[in-house]
Parts: sequence; structure tokens; C-alpha cells
Amino acid sequence: MSNKAKIREEAKKLNPIDDLMFRTMAEDKNFCEEILRVFLSDPRLSVLESTSQYAGTNLPGRFVILDAKCILGDGRDTDIEVQKANDTDHQRRVRYNGASLTTNLTDPGAKFQNIPDVCVVFISRFDLFSGNRSLYHVDRVIRETGKVVDNGFEEVYVNAKVKDGSEVAELMEVFVDDAAYNSKFPVTSGSKRRYKETEEGQQVMCEIMEKIAQEERNEGRIEFQMQLMIELLPEDM
Repeated sequence: MSNKAKIREEAKKLNPIDDLMFRTMAEDKNFCEEILRVFLSDPRLSVLESTSQYAGTNLPGRFVILDAKCILGDGRDTDIEVQKANDTDHQRRVRYNGASLTTNLTDPGAKFQNIPDVCVVFISRFDLFSGNRSLYHVDRVIRETGKVVDNGFEEVYVNAKVKDGSEVAELMEVFVDDAAYNSKFPVTSGSKRRYKETEEGQQVMCEIMEKIAQEERNEGRIEFQMQLMIELLPEDM
């Protein structure tokens, strides 16, 4: 089987839970609007703008790339992240991404009351908190009184593992199941069908995968060349 044929076969296996397909679908603000209405429990929510693979920096200059950044109709900025593997400290990842986004959106010298509200929606295949729920909201709570307090940062966790009969679980089925489409989510289902089943959509996915494969090959060559140069340096340098 040729390289192109292999890439095409792999492209057919992709679903919205995969970074590659999600980021491509997230270029359409209507897709982001549809899923955020469900995840944030707001049927009237509007997305004014969506940016796929939003790149920002933190204070020391380290780059962070968010899967999708959306500006909501109420002015909130929202980072949407998708993750298949439970292989790191994802709560700290959410904290880091939220802080980086806040830093990038805040003008130097801005008063604290003008720091923008930020929400991070973390979508995963696994149940991060093992609470047997498809949706979790993490709040800041005063330990002594139990009162919830708001500092403008919101964390929402969604997962595809728990099938609790909720609308969230129905939507997540579309995210992870090859054959799942749902008329309740026409934009998500239509976009998924386009990239999985149409020639035009498959071509888009294959081109992206080929580009990524080429970039990885180039990076591999650069790393090999750098390692070779290090090995050739005189020991007394």
C-alpha cells in the first residue's frame, strides 16, 4: 500500500475527538456555537468568532497552542481543548492554558477589574474525575463557608466515557463513534460527515495529514543534524 493510500485509510478513522478533525471543524464558528450551547447549558449562546489552533505566549515567551479559541456574544473568551489520552496532569494543563489565554488577552497595565473573563472547556474520551458524569463544572469555593466565588475564570470538563442519557452524552457519541450522527446536532453531524465521507472532505484531511507528516520528517532531520554536530564537537570546548 502506498503512503498516500495509508494516509487516506487513517483519515477515514478520524472523528471530532481527534485533534486533527476537531481543529479543522472548529474553523467554522457555527460548529463551535452548537457544541458550546450544549456544554455551557445555554441554548441562546452565540459565538462571534472562532480561531482554530490559536497561538499565544506566556510571560517567559513559551508558546501555547489552543485547539480552538472562541469569542462569545457576552464577551467571554473560551478555549476548547480535546484530549484522547489520560497521560498527564490535565487539571494543571487547563490552569496553564487559561492563564496563558488571560495573559495574551490582557493589555499591559490594565486594571484588575478589566482582566477579561475566560472559560476553558476540556473535552476528553475519559472520565477525568471518575464521578460517572458526562459534565463537570469546577468552581472556586470558600472552604470555611462553602460559598462559591467568581474571579472570572471558568472550568468545564466534558467526557465521552459516561453514557448518562444527557444531551452532553448524546453529543459526545457523535464525537467518538464512527457511525454516530444525530439530527439534534446538525452542524456537528454535517461537518463530521463531510470530512469522513465526501471526496472533498477526505482530500482536505489527507492534505493536512501529509503536511504534518512532512513537517515531522523535516524536524527529525534537523534533530539528527544537531545531534551529529554535538557529537563531532571537540571534548575540550
